[in-house]
Amino acid sequence: PRQLSAEGHELTLAVNHLAPFLLTQLLAPALESAAPSRVVVVSSVAHARGTVDFNDLQYSRGYTGYGAYARSKMCNVLFAGELPRRQVEIAVLRMGWNCQAVYEFGQHTLFGRAAGLSDNEIYFTTRPATEGPWSAADRVILELVDDLYTDDCVSDATWAEATTHFNTADMIHLIAAAGCYRVVSGFLNSAGVQLDEGVPGWPTAPRS
Repeated sequence: PRQLSAEGHELTLAVNHLAPFLLTQLLAPALESAAPSRVVVVSSVAHARGTVDFNDLQYSRGYTGYGAYARSKMCNVLFAGELPRRQVEIAVLRMGWNCQAVYEFGQHTLFGRAAGLSDNEIYFTTRPATEGPWSAADRVILELVDDLYTDDCVSDATWAEATTHFNTADMIHLIAAAGCYRVVSGFLNSAGVQLDEGVPGWPTAPRS
């Protein structure tokens, strides 16, 4: 029978894809600092029968155990994409700001800088998406994260714009990153985790 994780995600997807995805994101800075390093994504031949229905990622309709497994394995394959780390950090910073998770935002300020974000860009992840020096692709990442934060669903308009810049694998990566770091933000806020020494807090407006 179909089961849900404690966070409300379809359990097979949560165990086989979302949890390893989150672990990989959390380990990424350590892996990058220890280069050469690599992430090995393990799937199975079942992915060939997997489909990703963006209108029903939680598999609430027509559920089968094998179908859920195949879908999770397809997500593993699609995860091994080439979305630049800089754009992932834009999504994570935006969700950290929306959730008011200062610990997450501070840590990812450091990770974002390492990925190529300027302090000016980091500041503008806290501002309306219409502001700032963003390209069209970067701006729609902010809009996508805002949609997920507000309604747990990417709007049709945002989806149409995002898919002119990102392929299916990139879309899964962005949605999963935003969703996973919303969970992380909730944990950090609830546990009252304080900033580590030397980690920045909220950014200040750049000097004109």
